Amino acid sequence: MGLDNFTRFFTGPYFGRLLKNTVLLSVYELAFGFPAPIILALLLNELRNRKFKSLAQTVSYLPHFISMIVVTGMITNFAMTSGLFNDLIVFFGGERSPLLQNPKLYRTIYVASSVWQEAGWGSIIYLSALAGVDSQLYEAASIDGAGKWKQLIHVTMPAIAPTIIVMLILRMGTLMSLGYEKTILLYNPSTYETADIISSYIYRVGLLDQDWSYSTAIGLFNSVINCTLLLITNKLSKKFSDTSLW
Repeated sequence: MGLDNFTRFFTGPYFGRLLKNTVLLSVYELAFGFPAPIILALLLNELRNRKFKSLAQTVSYLPHFISMIVVTGMITNFAMTSGLFNDLIVFFGGERSPLLQNPKLYRTIYVASSVWQEAGWGSIIYLSALAGVDSQLYEAASIDGAGKWKQLIHVTMPAIAPTIIVMLILRMGTLMSLGYEKTILLYNPSTYETADIISSYIYRVGLLDQDWSYSTAIGLFNSVINCTLLLITNKLSKKFSDTSLW
C-alpha cells in the first residue's frame, strides 16, 4: 500500500507542476539568496565608521525577526493595485495592476522578499569569518601594490572560501524544503500555476484532506531528494577542494 501512494503522486495531474515550481523557486532562491549575505557581509566589512556599521547591521538583521504573517501581510498590501509597489511602477511610467494575481510575477516577489528577509541574518556567519582573516595578509598585499579589488580576490575570498563551501553544502541539503507557510499565505487560485509547490500540496492533502499516508509519502520523496543533493554536493566538494562536512 505504501508504494501505491508514491505511484499515485508520480502519476497524478499535479506532479509535473509541483516539481517544476519547487525546483525553480529553490534554484532562484539559491542563485539570488545564497550570494546576497556574502555580498552584504563584504560591504559591511568595508565600513570603517563603527556607529554607522552597527546601525547598518541592525537594520539588515531586523527583517529576520519579523513574523512570517506580518511579512506576507506587508507584501500583500504593497502588491495591491493601490500599494507601494504599484506607486513605484507608476512613477517609472508603468500601469497599476494586482501584482499577486499575476503568475509571472509571483516567483520574483517570493524570491525578492526572501532575500530581503534573510540576507542580513545570513551575513552574520560571514562577518565572523571575515573577522578571523589575518590583517597582515592585507598589509602584505597592499605593499605588493594590490588594490581593494585584488585584495578581495586574492586575500578575502580564499580566506572565507571554506565557510562559503560548508554553507553551500548545507543549503543544498535543504534545497527542496521550501516552507509551506509563506506559500499558502501568498498564493491564490490565479497563481497556482507558478506558486503551488510540494510543501503546500502536502499541507493541503495532509492537514486539510487528512490523507496522512499520501502526504507522508510525498514528504519522504522530498526528503530523499534533499539527502541525495547533500551527499552529491559534499562528495563534489571533497573531490575539488579540501572542505567537506565529513
